[in-house]
Amino acid sequence: MPAVISKPEIETRVVKKVARRIIPFLGLAYFVNYLDRTNIGLAKLTMSDELGLTETMFGLASGLFFIGYLLFEVPSNLALHKFGARRWIARIMVSWGIVAAAMAFVPTAGWLYGLRILLGIAEAGFFPGVLLYMTMWFPRAYRVRLMGLFMLALPVSSALGAPLSSAIIQYMDGLFGLSGWRVMFLLEGIPAILLGVVTWFYLTDRPFQAKWLTADEKAWLTTELESEDAVKDGHISGSVKRALGDVRVWMLGLVYFGITYGLYSLSFFLPSIVAGFKQTFDTDFSLVTTGLIVAVPFAVGAVAMVLWSRHSDRTGERTWHVAIPTLIGAISIPFALYMDSPFTTMIAVTVNAVGVFCALPVFWYLPSTFLTGAGAAAGIAIINSVGNTSGFGAPYVTGWLLDATGNAKAGLWVVGGVMLMAVVLVIVLRGRMGVRSETNTEVPVAH
Repeated sequence: MPAVISKPEIETRVVKKVARRIIPFLGLAYFVNYLDRTNIGLAKLTMSDELGLTETMFGLASGLFFIGYLLFEVPSNLALHKFGARRWIARIMVSWGIVAAAMAFVPTAGWLYGLRILLGIAEAGFFPGVLLYMTMWFPRAYRVRLMGLFMLALPVSSALGAPLSSAIIQYMDGLFGLSGWRVMFLLEGIPAILLGVVTWFYLTDRPFQAKWLTADEKAWLTTELESEDAVKDGHISGSVKRALGDVRVWMLGLVYFGITYGLYSLSFFLPSIVAGFKQTFDTDFSLVTTGLIVAVPFAVGAVAMVLWSRHSDRTGERTWHVAIPTLIGAISIPFALYMDSPFTTMIAVTVNAVGVFCALPVFWYLPSTFLTGAGAAAGIAIINSVGNTSGFGAPYVTGWLLDATGNAKAGLWVVGGVMLMAVVLVIVLRGRMGVRSETNTEVPVAH
């Protein structure tokens, strides 16, 4: 006679098994995704002279990615909901890998603009699609910490990607007859194609289809997720129209805009700020040293993200776990360029990075409190789309102000102001999304 398995025992076993299978793989995919999106910041250090780019032109090239990205974000996420994550995420990854590698061969700024737009179209739907996919596999009590582990790929991508990209540019210059920045685009685009092929065979769309779960594990997980969806406060389920008309969705998009405005300003312009130390503080850093310095804020942010996510899950509190780090980031970044040494400047930048990365995983818990089904597919895509307009605004405005004023101070004051707006909005939203403190739950994930 089979042994009776208690709910806590099966819960621990199932969440651990699902997390081990899904989180590392999706984290690796996100690592490559963010690297291909932002490596243009390091390419700029040598690419600008070859293509004749001003600061404004570079800001435009960086931001144009988000034009195609935003236009196709909602349709792409709805397609994922219809066709399944396995097929659609695989398609996205292969497409963006091909375009990312093709950037190695751009002859002019115009071609660079065009491929950045095409890269955005190819990538559209990946990040919100993964977030939607995670809601199909993890009960709510576990999502912030597990989302934090998945999103750890973002700062790690910059922490490891910055020295890797700079080393390729410096030491592989001339390989295949290409400039170093061109070799970097080529080599860093290929992994996305390979991972896309693996995704087709590795991911499973829904728990009931998972051959790697036992029958009782599939039954428990399916029942748990369905029961959570049934009791959401003021939830939006199958209606895309209702998601489009819900003010909470658009307000969350503006909150995300403020947080990611700080993220993209750092990602695209931090290499230039460090390179600018040569003029400001009479330093002389090589490309590799510049990459290592750029990596520091992201490495510290990665550690802080994990600890802050765990604290949010342990206390069950969400809103202030978004507002407080965003406020810290808003206050710290404008003062970065008023410091009197490279060391103190990087301390201020690192504090800002910590604020941004701590806020991100907890923020993405908030939409799941009232969005389910096709409504979740549309709502999450809308929030991500509105938020990622900062990806166009931040580099363009920062680059324009850099050209107009001759320094980055004005641009960073704008970053602080936009992040402060996000703090105000998330506090206003408190209580309107059904976010309540939850029972403490130890998340059984092996480290």
